[in-house]
Amino acid sequence: MGSSDSTPVPRTLSPPPPNPELDKPWRKFNWGQKEDLKKKLENFCPSHPEVNDIKILVAGPIGAGKSSFINSLDSTFLGRISSRALVNSTASDNSFTKNLKGFTIRSGKKTLPFVFKDIMGLEPAAFEGSHTEDIINAVFGHLKDGYKFNEEEPLNFKDQQFNQNPNLSDQCFCLVYVLPADVFQYTDDRLIEKLKIIRKRISDKGIPQVVVMTKMDEACPLVNKDLRKMYTSKKIKEKMELCSAKLGVPLTNIFPVKNYHNEIDTDDDIDVLLLKALEQIVQLADDRLEICLTE
Repeated sequence: MGSSDSTPVPRTLSPPPPNPELDKPWRKFNWGQKEDLKKKLENFCPSHPEVNDIKILVAGPIGAGKSSFINSLDSTFLGRISSRALVNSTASDNSFTKNLKGFTIRSGKKTLPFVFKDIMGLEPAAFEGSHTEDIINAVFGHLKDGYKFNEEEPLNFKDQQFNQNPNLSDQCFCLVYVLPADVFQYTDDRLIEKLKIIRKRISDKGIPQVVVMTKMDEACPLVNKDLRKMYTSKKIKEKMELCSAKLGVPLTNIFPVKNYHNEIDTDDDIDVLLLKALEQIVQLADDRLEICLTE
């Protein structure tokens, strides 16, 4: 009998999967600054004597979490889950927000001096969702509170609900884009173009813009397990860089957050990310308001 060759065939080892985490955070972030940020924002006062509270407009695609972002900020200061801005809990292609409405942020019994204006969700199609003109007019104070968005056409300057001569208190001094990180890479180019049109028009008037990226925990398994991996996650960094490149908003003005969604209690790590985004929004808005003193 001949002997068979029993030499084992060497197995090719597959390379280990790349590490999803960076060696060190790509953005310096102090996770213990919650109380300092809260105190700073509670003591904030607008720099212009004619303005009692700073208006901030919140825009973004349907389902991005605009109303949830406003509720989450409120929750952060109240220390309990708030739901004043109505949120659609069903998977719907329609915007739940139909009217322009302002929401204050409360801390205990104190109302803080900034108001978030919630607007109908943006959609890619030309005549669906809130129109670019409506958003631009809302920023400049031409839309009155309670204005019901018309999906067929934007508000005309001849309409009764059009504020012809807005004062400083009617105007918004920062536009916040709320964008979902988990599906941002699939965002329709037509929607991106709408955001770019808005960005160009209000940039010409010196209005600052901030991007709040929501659903970071759904976009990255690392962050889903531990929120403090936010600034060491390669995936989160890539998402924010892609957003910056697509919209032209600098990375310094893009903030990753997690909105309150299924929680029944507030959480310090969720709060501190929300508060840091709010601090930057309020500072940029007030910087723009201060310029109005010399114009």
